[in-house]
Amino acid sequence: MTTSTTARPADASGTFALGGDLTVNRLGYGAMQITGPGVWGDPKDPAEAVRVLRRAVELGVNFIDTADSYGPFVSENLIREALHPYADDLVIATKGGLTRSGPGDWRPVGRPEYLRQQLHLSLRHLGVERIDLYQLHRIDAAVPLADQLGALVELQREGKIRHIGVSEVSVEQLKQAREIAEIVSVQNLYNLANRSAEDVLNYAEANNIAFIPWFPIATGELARPGGPLDTFAKKHDASPSQLALAWLLRRSPVILPIPGTSSVAHVEQNTAAATVTLTDEEFAALSAAV
Repeated sequence: MTTSTTARPADASGTFALGGDLTVNRLGYGAMQITGPGVWGDPKDPAEAVRVLRRAVELGVNFIDTADSYGPFVSENLIREALHPYADDLVIATKGGLTRSGPGDWRPVGRPEYLRQQLHLSLRHLGVERIDLYQLHRIDAAVPLADQLGALVELQREGKIRHIGVSEVSVEQLKQAREIAEIVSVQNLYNLANRSAEDVLNYAEANNIAFIPWFPIATGELARPGGPLDTFAKKHDASPSQLALAWLLRRSPVILPIPGTSSVAHVEQNTAAATVTLTDEEFAALSAAV
C-alpha cells in the first residue's frame, strides 16, 4: 500500500461520468450528518457544518449527496448557505421519497404529487433550477413503481431533473426501474464489512451505472485490535476508515463512496483515503477477511 499527499486528495480517487455526461471525482461527501440527532433539526454547530462543506470542496470533492428528508431540508439549506453560487463542476445530488415525523422516523411516500412537491422544494432550498441527480429515496410498496418513477421522468422532461437514480433496490427492482426511466445511479448499503448488495454492485458495474454505497466506512469487527484493518492501519500509517474507503475505490470503477461527517478534521481524514493505494495482496486480504 502506498500513500501520497496532495492539496486536493479527492482528485486521486479517479472520475466517473454520471449518465455519460456529468463527470465527478469518485470520492464524494454524504451530507446526512450535518443535521441534528436522529437526522432531525439543526446541527449543534451550524458554523462547523458550513466549514465542513467548504473544506470538502477545497479538498477536491465535487459530488455531494443529500436528501430532502435530512433535517428535513436542513442539509439542503446548509449546502446552499455554504456553497451557493455553486462551482461549475460541483454536482449536488438529492433524494425524495422518504417522509419524516420525528427523529429516527423514516417512511416511504411515493405518490407522484408528493414527489413533485418535494422536488420543487429541493430546487428552492438548494437554490437551483435543475437537480443534476435526483434519486428515489425508497420505493413505496403502496404505489406502482411506474407511477413513482413516471413522476420523475415527467419532471426530467420539464427540465427540472438532469439524471435519475434509485436507492435501496434489488437487482430485479433495478431492472424494472430501467424499463421506466434511464437510471444512472443506485445507492445501497454496502461496505467492506457488509456486502449484501454485491449482486446489485455487479449488475451496476456491468451496465456502467454508478453505485453509491451509503454507510461506506462501517468496519465492524474488522477494526478490532489485532483485526485485519487494525493490522494494516498500524503498518501503513492509515486509519481503518481510510483503508475501508480505499478498498471501496479499488473494488469497482463505478463505486462512488460518500463518507459523511460533521467535523472538518474527519472530512480531511476521509478525503485523504483517495491517496491510499492498496496492493493486489492487500486488497485480496481485506476482501477475504469477511
